Amino acid sequence: MPPKTPILPSFRGLRHLALRVTDMAKARRFYEGLLGMTVAWEPDGDNVYLTSGCDNLALHSMSRDERASFAPGRGQAMDHFGFIVESEEAVRVFARRMEGADVRIVKPFKRHRDGSSSFYMADPDGNVIQILFEPHISPMELQKPESAASDV
Repeated sequence: MPPKTPILPSFRGLRHLALRVTDMAKARRFYEGLLGMTVAWEPDGDNVYLTSGCDNLALHSMSRDERASFAPGRGQAMDHFGFIVESEEAVRVFARRMEGADVRIVKPFKRHRDGSSSFYMADPDGNVIQILFEPHISPMELQKPESAASDV
């Protein structure tokens, strides 16, 4: 009988996305001014974390070299996407499980300056996924719509 696969903590949703931007001021005017997102954290002029209340959008300035070779519409500006988990320990559990499954770890577990913690891995196609405990949005328990909950 094969060994039982340990149960992983559940995701609290796909509520984190990180984009590389060519012009931080223009990106902020779009996401803050037009879409109404607010700043959750701004550690420096090259990085800003926005929210609409229950999510997290990170904007990271592209390097000079990236900007020089970037072709909007033909290149990909997504840096990574992230699944929110309930606790720092849940991040550690996921990290150990992925390492044990020989998943490529892009960045190992780390506690960040804002109190969050995470690690980054790659899916089979190389898309980077962050498993993230974020102290402001991880505690939120979003409800599934009634129709979706009854379909499960």
